[in-house]
Amino acid sequence: MSYARQMLDTYSRTFNVDAGLLAAAIDALSDCVQACNADNAADLGEPNVTEMVTCIRLCLDCVDICAATAGVISRPTDYAAAVARPLLEACVAICKSCGDECKRHAHMPHCRVCAEACRRCEQACQELLDATK
Repeated sequence: MSYARQMLDTYSRTFNVDAGLLAAAIDALSDCVQACNADNAADLGEPNVTEMVTCIRLCLDCVDICAATAGVISRPTDYAAAVARPLLEACVAICKSCGDECKRHAHMPHCRVCAEACRRCEQACQELLDATK
């Protein structure tokens, strides 16, 4: 069981969203932040770094958006869908863009891992969005 789920299970209040979906999204967001940060470092070490500029920029954007979203949805005591929805929508969009770009470089293992993390995060955020309609 993840730490996100363990923390959610300690709350005495109920949520207006499934705790399993919420925990999965928090975990996927955290994993995506880590993968994109690591991919940035690896991209900067590539021999032709100029070919990696778009990937680096998208990873940086992905880190910022996913970290902010994880922070907000990790405080669900008064889960505010009006605040969380735009953040989750932004995550779906940036994770798709970043994942697509990393997939273009999938011959590099670090980009392949990052693309997988982005896809998982995109899916988890979309599932949480779908559950809050």
